[in-house]
Amino acid sequence: MNYRYRIYPNITQEQSLFDWMDVCCVAYNYGLREIKDWCNSRKCMVDRCSISHEYIMAADASFPSEVKQLNALPKAKKAFNC
Repeated sequence: MNYRYRIYPNITQEQSLFDWMDVCCVAYNYGLREIKDWCNSRKCMVDRCSISHEYIMAADASFPSEVKQLNALPKAKKAFNC
C-alpha cells in the first residue's frame, strides 16, 4: 500500500527546500567525484601513464569509503556554513 502526500510550501519554505536540495546535490557530486578520481588514478600502468591525460594520486591514498566520506561531512558543513 502506498500513500502520496502533496505539500504546498510557501515562498520561504520553497526556497529553503531548494537550498537543501542544492547542498545535497553538491555533497553527492563531490563524493562521487572523489571515488571516480581514485578509481581513474589506478586504471593505467605506472610506466604508461600520460601526465596530461591521466589522474595521478599517491599510491598509498586509501579508497574514499562511505564511512570516511560520512565522517568528513561535519567538517564540510562547517566549511560551507550550512
